[in-house]
Amino acid sequence: MRVLLDTHTFLWFIEADRLLSVSARTIIEDSATEVYLSITSAWEMAIKISIGKLALRGPIEEVIAQQQRDNDIALFDITVGHIARLTALPIHHRDPFDRLLIAQAMTENLPILSVDSAFDAYAVTRLW
Repeated sequence: MRVLLDTHTFLWFIEADRLLSVSARTIIEDSATEVYLSITSAWEMAIKISIGKLALRGPIEEVIAQQQRDNDIALFDITVGHIARLTALPIHHRDPFDRLLIAQAMTENLPILSVDSAFDAYAVTRLW
């Protein structure tokens, strides 16, 4: 299975937060699962760090690199195809980062691991 992590899912996973569902943790930790973190999420985290809404246990580049090593989480680039898909999305969800994650999930036919039920308005598979 391949899955795309929503930003909060990544954060809850690395912080061992109880808000992360047991099912989501199991999917991420399953060695048969290809887990992806979008550059979109890295960008969102960077903005939140810069405005004081997020603090990580180290520099963002080190935290992400550690998760790549320790949990085999791969970075997922943004492509022009993702941007093109984004332009055609209906406005069911207004968060620009979530909209780009939705466009990526739709374009790549990836389920997205997210607690956000607003994703259900789109043609994506949301796991939680």
